[in-house]
Amino acid sequence: MRLDKAIERSMMMSDATWARHANPWSFWTRVPILALLSLAIWSRVWIGWWCLAPLGLLVLWTIINPRAYPPPVRLDNWASKAVLGERYWLARKTSPIPAHHAKAAMALSSLSGLSIIPLAYGLWALDPWASFAGAMLASMFKLWFCDRMAWLAADMADQRGR
Repeated sequence: MRLDKAIERSMMMSDATWARHANPWSFWTRVPILALLSLAIWSRVWIGWWCLAPLGLLVLWTIINPRAYPPPVRLDNWASKAVLGERYWLARKTSPIPAHHAKAAMALSSLSGLSIIPLAYGLWALDPWASFAGAMLASMFKLWFCDRMAWLAADMADQRGR
């Protein structure tokens, strides 16, 4: 099973959930989650095991977030297009997408994933520079991936004549 499909299944993303997740509020309130998770893990230095409380709340918010907002009235904004493009990306085995989007998305996903290495090291070793660099790189590549997904959504809509 592909990792992206496994993540989608673990988040229990139905069609209705995806529609709600396309709300720009859902998108933009997810952007700081990695930085906040990093801060929650780092907080073990200050609050010890109590760091599990903010960590648990952030994990819960990550699961609730795609369901927390109503479906958007319009889908013509960047954040909604990024979510729509991600659906195309996840369905690429059954509904092929243009090769140039697939290659770029795979590269950006890989770079985002690799950025977790310095982040994890920084959080383990309490190295602020590694933590910051890893979190910022992972976030940058994820947002770049989202931009690519917005482009993919626009291209797929053009292909389908919408």
